Formats: sequence, C-alpha cells, structure tokens
Amino acid sequence: MAKLYFRYGAMNSGKSTGLLQAAFNYEERGQRVLLAKPALDTKGDDEVVSRLGVTRAVDFLIPAGADVVELFHRHAAAEDPDALVDHLDGAVPPVACLLVDEAQFLEPAQVDDLLRIAVLEGVPVMAYGIRTDFRTHSFPGSGRLLELAHSLEELKTICRCGRKALFNTRQVTDPATGARRFVFEGDQVAIDGVQVTYESLCGACYLEESGGRLG
Repeated sequence: MAKLYFRYGAMNSGKSTGLLQAAFNYEERGQRVLLAKPALDTKGDDEVVSRLGVTRAVDFLIPAGADVVELFHRHAAAEDPDALVDHLDGAVPPVACLLVDEAQFLEPAQVDDLLRIAVLEGVPVMAYGIRTDFRTHSFPGSGRLLELAHSLEELKTICRCGRKALFNTRQVTDPATGARRFVFEGDQVAIDGVQVTYESLCGACYLEESGGRLG
C-alpha cells in the first residue's frame, strides 16, 4: 500500500530542496511525478522555491476549498496539454509520486484527500511543510498531517547559537527606519518577503526573544 509521508522542519531546514531532490530522483529513473502546492503560498507564484536558488514550476496549485483528489485525477490524466506523454505509443505514464510543498497551508479536508490518494489510488504522497507558526501554534494542515501520515520525518536545521532549531520567529521591518524587530502577535500566515522575514530558533533563543512567552 502506498503511504502518506510528512517531512517537516523549521524554516531553512531544506524542505523545498528535499522535495526537488525527490522529484529529480524519480525522474532520473524514468518515473513521472506531479508537484503541487497551496495557492495560499504566493512566494514564487506557481513555483517551488528552494533557498539554495533552485526553482521548479508546480503542475497544479491547490486553491482554498478545492478537492485535491479531483485536481490529482485531472492532472494525472494529462488533461494539461503540457503534461508528459510517452512518445512511443502516446500513452500517459502513471504518476509514481505526488509531491506537495508548503503543506502547512492545506486545509484539514485537503490533507484527508492526500491520504485518499495514497491509500485508494496507490500513489505515494510526500508532503513537506513546517509544523508550527511564529506563535508556536500548529498550522491546520500540519496538525492534520501529524494525525494521518503513515510516516513522519523531521528535517533539522541549526539555531544561531548552534543548537537544533525548533521554532519559527517572525521579524518585521519598520518602513520608516528600516529597523527589524521580532513580533509574536498577528495573522498566522504572512509570506516572507521584503517586509516580513523568519528566523529559526531553538527553544532557549525563542524564549529569550519572546520574553518567556509561548503562543
């Protein structure tokens, strides 16, 4: 039986890089993969963006409220004219794996769909994402993945002090002064860019910056 995998880690733990490497490994062996990510992740528009500078366009975006099983079927059947086709007999090769980036932004029902794809369609699903937000609260998608995934794998990164980073902190830039400061209140989702950035910290450094506050 195919499985649902959740590979999670703090920011800068190489999640997108790992996804792109997994896609390369499958394709190097002549197997077809589909890449997807939630439409809520506007960084890179319709691309998976690795912090190493490697990018790749996804096969489809997952909008809010979308049926992921239906999206998977549509693209697995190669209704997209740019989809891979076997040039020998014109057949569309089966999908060997579905890879999902920024899976924390999925809705719980969409994570349920990922499990259905793995179990009922027999296609392994590898979801990559972060576990908690800058307030140490679980994202809905990550929480559901932790409940449903057959396999959980933590991808590790290092805090500025050298210990393993566990938490994500948000920094904002004052447009008037250019000064940066940590914030521990605000909307759960704020895509990193010019005005908002993130730093992964260990528990001790997180508590130092937050003044002992969690959540």
